[in-house]
Amino acid sequence: MKNLALHWKILLGMVIGVAFGFLMVNFSGGKELVLDWVKPFGTIFINALKLIAVPLILGSLISGVSDLKDISKLSKMGGKTVLIYLITTVLAVSLGLALVNSIKPGESISEETRTELVSSYSQSTQKYKEEAANQQNNGPLQALIDLVPDNIIGASSQNKNMLQVIFFAIFFGVGLILLPEEKAKPVKDFFASFNEVILKMIDLIMLAAPYGVFALLAALIVESPSADLFKALGWYALTVVVGLALMIVLYTTLVMIFTGKKPKEFLQGISPAQLLAFSTSSSAATLPVTMERVHEHLGVDEEVSSFVLPIGATINMDGTSLYQAVAAVFIAQAFGMDLSLGVQLGIVATATLASIGSAAVPGAGMVMLVIVLAQAGIPEAGLALIFAVDRPLDMCRTVVNVTGDATVSLLVAKSEGKLGTPKVQDWDDNYQKR
Repeated sequence: MKNLALHWKILLGMVIGVAFGFLMVNFSGGKELVLDWVKPFGTIFINALKLIAVPLILGSLISGVSDLKDISKLSKMGGKTVLIYLITTVLAVSLGLALVNSIKPGESISEETRTELVSSYSQSTQKYKEEAANQQNNGPLQALIDLVPDNIIGASSQNKNMLQVIFFAIFFGVGLILLPEEKAKPVKDFFASFNEVILKMIDLIMLAAPYGVFALLAALIVESPSADLFKALGWYALTVVVGLALMIVLYTTLVMIFTGKKPKEFLQGISPAQLLAFSTSSSAATLPVTMERVHEHLGVDEEVSSFVLPIGATINMDGTSLYQAVAAVFIAQAFGMDLSLGVQLGIVATATLASIGSAAVPGAGMVMLVIVLAQAGIPEAGLALIFAVDRPLDMCRTVVNVTGDATVSLLVAKSEGKLGTPKVQDWDDNYQKR
C-alpha cells in the first residue's frame, strides 16, 4: 500500500467505500454504523478542504501578482496576458454552464433519491433559499459593493466572502509591485514561503483523501442506495469531458486564426507537456516542460514564455473553471435546486476569480469548488456526489489548463512580434541529455 501512487489509493478507497456501503445496507444496523462511525471522517475531510481555502487564496494570489515586478509590464504585456486569460476562463465557465444546463446530468436522479438528499441537508437548502430571496431585494450595484470588504479579517472568516478575499489579495499584490524592491522583498519572501507552507498542507490533506473518499462514498451508498445516482455521476463526468474536449478545439482554432499554425503542428508541439499534465495533475510540475516545448517547438520568444507561462500556472485554470461550473450546477440539480440566471452569472464571476488563486497542484480544484458552492449557496456536502470521479477528471482538466497556457503564450508572442521559427534541439526529444 505504501508504494501505491496517491491516485491509485484514492481509486481504491472509492471502490472499497462503495463495496462497504452496499455491504452495510444489507446488515441490520449497518446504516447507523456507517452514519455514526464512518461518515464523520468524510465530514472532517471536507472541513479540512474548506479550512485551507482562504490561506490558499492569499498565499497563491499575492505571490503570483507580486511576481509581475514591473508595473509597466503589468500595464502592457501583463495586462494583455491577464485579459486573455480571463477571457478564456469566462468562455470555459460559460461553456460548462451551457453544457450542464443542456444535458442536465443531475436531473437523472430519481425524485425519491433527490428528496432523500434534500432532506438530509435541508438546513443548507433552506439557507440557500433565504439568501436567494435576500439577493432579489438588493440594488443593481450590490454585487460591486460586496466585492470590497470593510474588514479583511471579517471577510476571511467565511468562505462565502471569498470574492472579497480575492480583491484584497490582488490589491495587496499591486501594492507590492509599486513599492521599491528592497522594501517589498521581505513581504514577498514571506508570502512566497507562506504559499509553500499552504501547498505542503494541501499535500498532507490529500494524503487523507483515500480515507475521506471511503467515508464519503460509504455514507453516500447507505443514505441513497440507488443505481440512478451512479448513472447521474456518469452523465456528470461525460459532461465535463465533452466540455474539456471542446476547449481543446477552441484553443487550436484560436492558434490557427491568430498565429497561422495548424492544429496538428500546435498539438504535436505541446503534446509532451499535455501527457505530463495528465499524469501529474499539476500545472506547476509541468511548467518546465511547457516552457521548453513552447519556446523550442512552437517558436515563442523566451522573454514571452518565461513571463506568460508562470503567470498562467497561477491565474489560468480554464479546465478547472469549466469543471467547477458543471459540478456546481450538477450538485444543485441533484438537490432539486433551480438556479436563477443571476446565480449562474455569479458562478461565472466566482469561478473566474477563484481560478486566479487556484494553486497549480492536484486537489486544489476541489478546494476552489468549495468556494464556488458557498458563494452560490449550494450545500458543500454535495462534494460527496462527485469526489469519486474527481481524480480522473482532475487529470483531464489539468491538460486543458496547460494547453490554455500554451495558447495564450502564442497569442501574446504574436501580438508582441516575438513569435519566430521553432529551433528544436533533438537531444531533448531523444532524452540523451537533461
